[in-house]
Amino acid sequence: MKFRIPGASVSLCAAVVAIAAAMTGTAGAHADSAQGGKELVILGDSFSANGWEPFSDSKGCDRGDTSWPEQLSALMGLQGNTDQVWNQSCPGATIEGGDGYTLTVQAANAAKAGAFGPHTKLVTLQFGFNDHWGGADLSPWASSQSCFYDLAGGCGPDAVDEGRMIDPRKITGAEYAARIAKVVTYIRYYAPAAHIVIVGYPELFAADQHAICFDIAGLALLQPKGRTVVEYFNRMDKAQREAAAQTQVEFLDSRALTAGHGLCTPQQWVNGVFDPMINLGGLPFHPAPQGDAVIANALYERYAR
Repeated sequence: MKFRIPGASVSLCAAVVAIAAAMTGTAGAHADSAQGGKELVILGDSFSANGWEPFSDSKGCDRGDTSWPEQLSALMGLQGNTDQVWNQSCPGATIEGGDGYTLTVQAANAAKAGAFGPHTKLVTLQFGFNDHWGGADLSPWASSQSCFYDLAGGCGPDAVDEGRMIDPRKITGAEYAARIAKVVTYIRYYAPAAHIVIVGYPELFAADQHAICFDIAGLALLQPKGRTVVEYFNRMDKAQREAAAQTQVEFLDSRALTAGHGLCTPQQWVNGVFDPMINLGGLPFHPAPQGDAVIANALYERYAR
């Protein structure tokens, strides 16, 4: 039997029903979202959540008070208003796979909370570094961390050749687009007026760097062989742009917005490790409050005024 909804094709309706069933376990579980929806919906990983409890063993979804979603909520006059803001971002989250909240799980939780509807203004997606690409054994994030302190081996192209790091070329726009396509279709159907925005990652290292630098307690440490880590950011940026174009959503170029303010720069907008000069308790290698403020302001000015 075929069901028709006015203004929608049978194929689109079937796709949305199928996605709803996959996301929620039942095609009818989206009933709550048939209402107005929430103005702002945040789906993402630690670069959205940006919270950290360094001395806690729990694996919760820590969300920082100065993260860009919090600052954006304040700009929209919605801070603390859970009736209009739904933030599902979580450290370790992936588009698919892994042991964190996937994009599908986050979207399903948002749907159950009635987050998607005709009044939804903005839905953001910030994912990628925790995913495994092209069948790789490690994510780019895990692959980078394993070589940061290896001064002898380093994080250069030879690390890829020796199998110590994944090949940056495995990160592709086509695969990124394929992974987000169903959820994007779902959101677009239930929140037709919303801007759907892939939020890019901020600059940690300039695109042409070969050596990379980071700081611990304010002491700068240099990894002279860092090109592959930089290439992960270059390839992810390219993949997100291509995926946005292929799925017809927006892309926020956070890297351009934060250019010149990466790790070990004179005006650093990225947290070091327990760096008292930047942000003592900030999540390492993630945006400091200044970096998140730039992203929040750009999202507000372009999509949420």
